[in-house]
Order: sequence, then structure tokens, then C-alpha cells
Amino acid sequence: QVQLVESGGGLVQAGGSLRLSCAASGRTFSNYHMGWFRQAPGKEREFVAAISYSGGRTYNVASVKGRFTISRDNAKNTVYLQMNSLLPEDTAVYYCAAAQRWRYFSGDRNEYDYWGQGTQVTVSS
Repeated sequence: QVQLVESGGGLVQAGGSLRLSCAASGRTFSNYHMGWFRQAPGKEREFVAAISYSGGRTYNVASVKGRFTISRDNAKNTVYLQMNSLLPEDTAVYYCAAAQRWRYFSGDRNEYDYWGQGTQVTVSS
């Protein structure tokens, strides 16, 4: 089992920045691809960004390219999502997720084995 705990969400004005963190425990963190997903009210959970188990590859959804950056620190068992130039449409609950390294590295939520409880991000206009 892997336990994931997100933090760093909050209320920010449009154009502002937030950094989300996701602390992992329970298994060897460096054996997992990590992803960030988000879910807005009334919408399905959608992929935001992913980083491979080694940190060598990253993948973002088009709507956040140039604004959001995913990174990880395997020594701290933590994955981050730096979010800049936030827009009201970025408002959602943000979840981190872990996929075992043998899985296909992608934004497909079905590839992810473990999920955190989520952290709310609200962007005001």
C-alpha cells in the first residue's frame, strides 16, 4: 500500500501561483510514476501532469502547458505541482496518484493504483 497526502491548496486570485505537494509513504517512492489529476464540480476527474518514476520524463495536458510544472524529490518521497498564471477554470480538487513503474506511463487514470484524498484549489477572477 502507498499512502498519499496532498497539501498546498487554497484560494488565490487569477494570475497567482500555488505549489501543491504530495507526500508518499508505505512503499519505495522511486518505484512509482506519479500524477496529478483534478476534478471540478459536476465534471469528471481529468489528468493534469505526470512524472516518471525516475523523474526523467514528464507529461502535461495541453491546457496547463507553460503554466504548471510537475517535479519530484525521491529523497523526500514527495511530488510537487507548481502552478503559475492560474485561471478561474483551474478551480478544482487536485489529487495526486501513484502508478507502479511497470505500468504504461500516461495520463490514463486507470493506470494509477493509489490516490490521495485531494486538496481544494480555488481561483477567483
